Amino acid sequence: MVPGAEARAAAARALHAVLNRGQSLSRLLHNDPTRRTLVDQALIQEMVYGALRVLPRLRLFADQLLDRPLKPRDNDVQALILIGLYQLSAMQTPPHAAVSATVGATRLLGKPTLAGLVNALLRRFLREHETLSEAIATDPAAQWLCPAWLRERVQADWPDDWEAILLASNTRAPMAVRVNSLRISRDDYLAELDAAGLAAHPLAGLDSGVQLEQPCAMRNLPGFAAGRVSIQDSGAQLAAQLLDAQPGERVLDACAAPGGKTAAILERAGNALDLIALDSDPTRLTTVHSTLRRLGLNAQVQVGDVTAPQGEWTERPFDRMLLDVPCSATGVMRRHPDIKWLRRPDDIAALAATQTQILEALWPLLKAGGTLLYATCSLFDEENAAQINAFLARHTDARAVALPTDWGQIRACGRQLLPTEHGHDGFFYARLIKDGT
Repeated sequence: MVPGAEARAAAARALHAVLNRGQSLSRLLHNDPTRRTLVDQALIQEMVYGALRVLPRLRLFADQLLDRPLKPRDNDVQALILIGLYQLSAMQTPPHAAVSATVGATRLLGKPTLAGLVNALLRRFLREHETLSEAIATDPAAQWLCPAWLRERVQADWPDDWEAILLASNTRAPMAVRVNSLRISRDDYLAELDAAGLAAHPLAGLDSGVQLEQPCAMRNLPGFAAGRVSIQDSGAQLAAQLLDAQPGERVLDACAAPGGKTAAILERAGNALDLIALDSDPTRLTTVHSTLRRLGLNAQVQVGDVTAPQGEWTERPFDRMLLDVPCSATGVMRRHPDIKWLRRPDDIAALAATQTQILEALWPLLKAGGTLLYATCSLFDEENAAQINAFLARHTDARAVALPTDWGQIRACGRQLLPTEHGHDGFFYARLIKDGT
């Protein structure tokens, strides 16, 4: 077997599954049963995430290089070609090694008759890449690295910021972590990072936030296995502070998986909450269980449908609720570049309808005087301020209150964080208080 061919074949299969079968990349890589070396895992992830991040440019190159499109049955080889072009245009892999391994992967995909085509195409790209790259300037998709409908939608909602949003969304995400204050102070953890040779700084406005100057593998993060720290974007870390649950309170974390915000809420309240961590997907709840065990935290983790609440967990009202609702996830595209290609224009209205269902279903379970924090990782007003405005118009016992933060941009209700190149992802937060006695 050609060295590296298996990794290229695995990357091509994953890319093919995203582009042609609509599968989530994070689930594909997480659920891959194949035992691989850490080097191969990192290489596969780099190739697939990278190819999805710059997909329109790779497709532009492939279209210029292919005399005619491949047949649908060869979509896996088409994906492999994109993986090869990504290596040659964006990675530090020696060209001869990239070409040899990618051609070898053609045979592992069961398509040996196309090995010659893949070889010729990649070698031609090496000869002509400067000329081929000239077409990028006249192709909006290749310039902005996203579908036209998505670019137009961001531009409509953010006419003054859309270029910066898309540029930030196409970068590599920075690495922020949340220090578990129940086990170590932030200052002491910064000292641990320094001792490990990892440059980092505290995040302003966050009690436990730290940003690393350069991302590192989870296995190399000091104290991760021992529960001293968790990986969490700085924008996501705001949720626990804005909810501000107090010891002894009854709290609902709706749509809790994978559990990062659940853990942050508990850490902030000294692990002294009556907290229900709810999700409709029992498979995803396994991650919540493992996160809480690693961090030494306690919560009632339950399967439940937040659009139609029923069961014992609904029998007593809650002091506070976090509704981190299903959304378009357009604020976290740089972490999940497959979102750009999996999402469809009509998804937004469908997601907004689900968000409305959740708000309407859970509002009756909040105590009078209680707090509901509504959160999305979306950039679209339809899922964010417009959603909350419509809810307030329907409920005279609900009022929005100002958020105690200067992060982000003030909207009609709540605040919107826009993705920034060296900072947080895109999040929306709104805090509602339930009036009455």
